Amino acid sequence: MQKIKQDGEINIGENIRAIRAALGLGQTELVARLQLAGVDITREVLVKIEGGHQHIQATQLRGIRNALKTTYDELLK
Repeated sequence: MQKIKQDGEINIGENIRAIRAALGLGQTELVARLQLAGVDITREVLVKIEGGHQHIQATQLRGIRNALKTTYDELLK
C-alpha cells in the first residue's frame, strides 16, 4: 500500500504516534478513550492513520487532540 505523504507534507500520523508513545499510551487505550468520547474510530483505522496510509477526519483529529491533551500545532508540526 502506498503512503499518502508526499515531499514537504506533514505526516500527522507520525506526530500522533510520537505523542501517544511519549505519554505511554497504547493504540488500544487511545482508541478506547476516543470511542468513549464519541469518536468513530477503530484500532485498525488508527494504525492506518499513524502509518500514513489513511487520511484523518476532522472529528478524529479533534478527538485525538483532546485525548492526548495536546494542541493542533503539535499534531501539525
